[in-house]
Amino acid sequence: MRRRSVLKYLGMSGVALAAGSVRGEGDGVALQPFAAFNQVGYLPKAAKIATVPGEAGGEFQILAETSGHAVLHGSLSGVMSDEASGDRVVLADFSKLVVPGMYRLAARGKHSERFVVSKDVYREPLRLVMRSYYGQRCGCAVDMGNGYKHAACHLAGAYHPSSGKSGLGKSGLGTSGALKNAGGWHDAGDYGRYVVNSGISTGTLLWAWEMFPRALHDLKLDIPESGGKTPDFLAEVRWNLEWMLSMQDEDGGVWHKQTSEQFCGFVMPEEDALTSYVIGTGDAPYKSTCATADLAAVAAIAARCYAPFDAAFAATCLAAAKRAWTWAVAHPDVSFKNPKGVATGEYGDKDCRDELLWASAELWRTTGDAEYEKAFLAGAKILPPDKELWVPSWPGVASLAYWTYLLAKRETSGELKKLILERTRTAAETLVARQKLSGYGNTLGEKDFNWGSNSVAANQSLLLLMAHAFHGEAAWREAALGNLHYLLGRNCFGVSWVTHVGTNPYQHPHHRPSGADTIAAPWPGLLSGGPNAHPADDVARTLPKMPPMRMWIDDQGAYSMNEVAINWNAPLVFLLAAAQAGLRV
Repeated sequence: MRRRSVLKYLGMSGVALAAGSVRGEGDGVALQPFAAFNQVGYLPKAAKIATVPGEAGGEFQILAETSGHAVLHGSLSGVMSDEASGDRVVLADFSKLVVPGMYRLAARGKHSERFVVSKDVYREPLRLVMRSYYGQRCGCAVDMGNGYKHAACHLAGAYHPSSGKSGLGKSGLGTSGALKNAGGWHDAGDYGRYVVNSGISTGTLLWAWEMFPRALHDLKLDIPESGGKTPDFLAEVRWNLEWMLSMQDEDGGVWHKQTSEQFCGFVMPEEDALTSYVIGTGDAPYKSTCATADLAAVAAIAARCYAPFDAAFAATCLAAAKRAWTWAVAHPDVSFKNPKGVATGEYGDKDCRDELLWASAELWRTTGDAEYEKAFLAGAKILPPDKELWVPSWPGVASLAYWTYLLAKRETSGELKKLILERTRTAAETLVARQKLSGYGNTLGEKDFNWGSNSVAANQSLLLLMAHAFHGEAAWREAALGNLHYLLGRNCFGVSWVTHVGTNPYQHPHHRPSGADTIAAPWPGLLSGGPNAHPADDVARTLPKMPPMRMWIDDQGAYSMNEVAINWNAPLVFLLAAAQAGLRV
């Protein structure tokens, strides 16, 4: 079912209009929404600021939904220019509103949609965003309710010639029978599965479990494993973990990905008839260093997380992590490029030193073995904390290694610990300074509005939350929440960039099940990639050049702006879990 865009750009205005936004009367020019704010709501004691486009002057009120009476009066701020959107805006600060309830913002003769103030305001968004992984499952039938379902998919596959193996066995697997074909999560809007991107995604989710267990232990996801000994959150993550483990060869190395050679059309997953191949580098040793080191890191974390619930599985994970580490150390620079004839996502990374650093840190934290600490300290000399970007991403995981070193309850090098804390503080302060200049309260710099900018915002919040865990600065906690407010509606479109969340969620993700089923609304809980100042698809390139935050269109075909991905949802889960836990680590 082809979905059309709900955004238009009109005449010479160059301003995108989201569904539900306000048009100027008589001139047909698209205007910003009346007020941009978190459409879900706020924690009682957290900052609460809405952005109102326009010039300075005027007052605002907060109206109680039950009575319609004003419970708070305030003055709009002086005007400020927001460079990312090109907007002139004023702010309505209603942080004094701390009583739980349902409210609306009123100003300049208009009022907003409803929002909630509650200590549990993020419980349902957290459930939906995490449950979206169930919707991304490969290799089994999925039924999320309300018609969102698909039959078992990709049950047969093969080793690609680039894997160093070949042929189809009786079950459709490679002749060696070394790998399970089924399992894992579909990576994005396509049906491929990629170990490198699974690494940062699964690692981030397991970190959320370790840091915010009070928000996640009893989270009910209504998945097939619900009701078992293992909490739903870990049960869902295990679905992807087991696929990652199945991608490990007998020698400990890990194949890079499992995809078809080309992307399939917009069909449901069970209708994808292309062969799902285990794809390698094309030359010996056929496995890639980054994929192998990512598995080592993630499996080492899993050994900690699953030990209280399934000791045997935890032991399996640790053994796999150690074998992957041994292989990666022996093959430290095997990079990956798509073999000839393969055009699916590459996730190529020419420098795997940060993945090796992360693996050594996680293995040391889990085992305490001196060899892993020695490897970490040696790696930290090659990639010192003052030379590394601090916002995590799939090709950049060194910060996770450094923070793991601090989080380990073991004796650490005092000088290195001091340096990591200093660099984390500096990175957090840089983000807070950006937020103060933003009319929409986010921490994104101009260069951050690229492919997947919304995940950059979420990962910047992850950094801020780690800094808050180490230093306790309240401003860093509020800056982290500021990005959540931005993602859930406080942006120049007045749109929630999470499907089924908020009063005006986007509708047309680049997501094959959402485009191929018979339901008008998309599958729930999916974070849009967001604004991209560098359009990279035919639909996105139809937009006129605008300020970077405005470079977004709600269109299924605009994959460089509106695709979804498991590594984009993961830091949002982390952020929502922190918020639901009251940001207490």
